Amino acid sequence: MSDITKVPQAPAPDVLRCAYMELVVTDLEKSRFFYVDVLGLVVTKEDENSIYLRAAEEFIHHNLVLRKGKEPAVAAFAFRVRSQEDVDKAEAFYQELGCETRRGDFTDGVHNAVRVVDPLGFPYEFFYEVDHVERLAWRYDLQIPGQIVRLDHFNQVTPDVPSATTYMENLGFRTTENIKDDAGVTYASWMRRKATVHDTAMTGGDGPRMHHIAFATHEKHNILAICDKLGALRISDQIERGPGRHGVSNAFYLYLRDPDGHRVEIYTQDYYTGDPDNPVVTWDVHDNQRRDWWGTPVVPSWYTDASRVLDLDGNIQPLVARTDARELDVTIGADGFSYTRKDDTETGFKLGEQI
Repeated sequence: MSDITKVPQAPAPDVLRCAYMELVVTDLEKSRFFYVDVLGLVVTKEDENSIYLRAAEEFIHHNLVLRKGKEPAVAAFAFRVRSQEDVDKAEAFYQELGCETRRGDFTDGVHNAVRVVDPLGFPYEFFYEVDHVERLAWRYDLQIPGQIVRLDHFNQVTPDVPSATTYMENLGFRTTENIKDDAGVTYASWMRRKATVHDTAMTGGDGPRMHHIAFATHEKHNILAICDKLGALRISDQIERGPGRHGVSNAFYLYLRDPDGHRVEIYTQDYYTGDPDNPVVTWDVHDNQRRDWWGTPVVPSWYTDASRVLDLDGNIQPLVARTDARELDVTIGADGFSYTRKDDTETGFKLGEQI
């Protein structure tokens, strides 16, 4: 059994960034239309069972693998490390935690990787050796309005956010922002390796599940272009939330649902976090602007829905229930409240009306 509370004596691998996700989808043709024809991700390779996709400025083989299967799920959250030696370090780090590990080539284009089921139940991959492909940063003739340029981050759902945060910090991640309340409950935590707000986040809820995968675009008008395209194609119902600007991360955002319900965020304009003394930003869970800077209501599905994850044999991981207070419950409806100005004594029309 793995132990999330243990601090391994083995050194943590030097993680560079989140690099790709492997998603199981039920209809490859519908998924291809969504990710390629609508969002403009670039096809590196495809066959009857899988599609390998990358963002326009990427030079490694892929940022997203779509693999055909019977039930939608996440097969891997993959991180690139600094060297092949760091792959070995990752294997030793997780073996000391009591986690299952496997070595091999799990996807085309990535070699000599290690996959683990981490102490939270998530399937992680760490890799260094990878095939290079053409970086399309200068191919403006190929880029579309709303062009996606990079993979930015993952967001994971887990019951115990403080323990998950400590474990990720032991892995070498640094916390940039979090959401808490006066009672000491932590509802979410954002952590990074590259010098942005996050490479992954831990969101409180029944887990392990995948809340979303996020791709970056250069400017917010690209997000508006994506919304216009979705409207023109009469598939605006795939917009779940946004466009808007987050309080957390300060980024402009749009949340979409793919044909299997996997959540995809389009994201831009967060801030630099690379200094060693970069301060942690803590948000009050009752601050109405933490999730949307304009105070726009958060749809309930954003709090409740998430994708299941697989073990290393392809089986759906069982869920562990969250026992701490839930953000949805303490900020929405008759039992919850939120504020725009903390010291106001009169409620406005948005307070406690997040649905």
